[in-house]
Amino acid sequence: MGAEDEVFKIGKKLDKLVSSETSEHTTALDLLKALRDTKMTLEVLQKTRIGMTVNNLRKASNNDEVVSLAKTLIKNWKKLLPADSPGGMSRTTSRSSGDAGSQKMDETSNDGTEEGKSDGSSGDKDTERDSSSKLANTADAIRLKCRELLSNALKSSEIPEGAHDPEELAAAVEDAIFEEFNNTEVKYKNRIRSRVANLKDSRNPQLRQNVLIGLISAQRIAAMSAEEMASTEMKQLREKLTKEAINDHQMAKTGGTATDLFKCGKCRKNNCTYNQVQTRSADEPMTTFVYCNECGNRWKFC
Repeated sequence: MGAEDEVFKIGKKLDKLVSSETSEHTTALDLLKALRDTKMTLEVLQKTRIGMTVNNLRKASNNDEVVSLAKTLIKNWKKLLPADSPGGMSRTTSRSSGDAGSQKMDETSNDGTEEGKSDGSSGDKDTERDSSSKLANTADAIRLKCRELLSNALKSSEIPEGAHDPEELAAAVEDAIFEEFNNTEVKYKNRIRSRVANLKDSRNPQLRQNVLIGLISAQRIAAMSAEEMASTEMKQLREKLTKEAINDHQMAKTGGTATDLFKCGKCRKNNCTYNQVQTRSADEPMTTFVYCNECGNRWKFC
């Protein structure tokens, strides 16, 4: 089983634990440890949305060990982002340094000394200031308005715990878009509008939350296509429509075989043609598609 399938499987089990009101700490710990031992990639994180699931478990659990391990996983996954991106680890580490679980982990990683923890926190804050200072300051009214629209889109719903500053993220996204086009004309405005619309989409809350918690960097969201930003449901629908279009194209080319063995469910006539297409694996039977020559109805015969 691949890493993506394994993570999907674990995510479903964690979702059940979160939705149930029972406290199965041992099960939760075993699942989190399995995730810890899984070789994670940014692509797997984005496809499975396991970060959101683990974050929901962390908020729902009252077990210190579960909460601590969940925080560790989220913290480690954020390291998959480029270190110099506004969604990288520098800001996340400094923001989460006040959490009790994160403090314990910092103490452990610095040989348990208070001095080591303090130095690490200071370094993270310096990195955060350096990252913020890289953003271009602007007095352009259009750019400022676009930053405001992006910020409002990021704040359009509940902001998850440990999220980055929406206004800084909005500025970073706008800055990346402006850097690509080097003007505020039509292409720039269309890119801004598509980011705002997708971030505000109530049917796709994972995109906004992934940007806020850093799983998707500002540079990444600035360049993503509509297909990449779409929700899982929309991607599955597009995939289905594409597959149907391919099948229709194949049948149109072959023309079909006339038959009176099938009766149309709409007009109840037997004037039909059919095609057989290999839509499954080679050892599976072919799928029969029937077309009514009278009313144009098309259906799949199993």
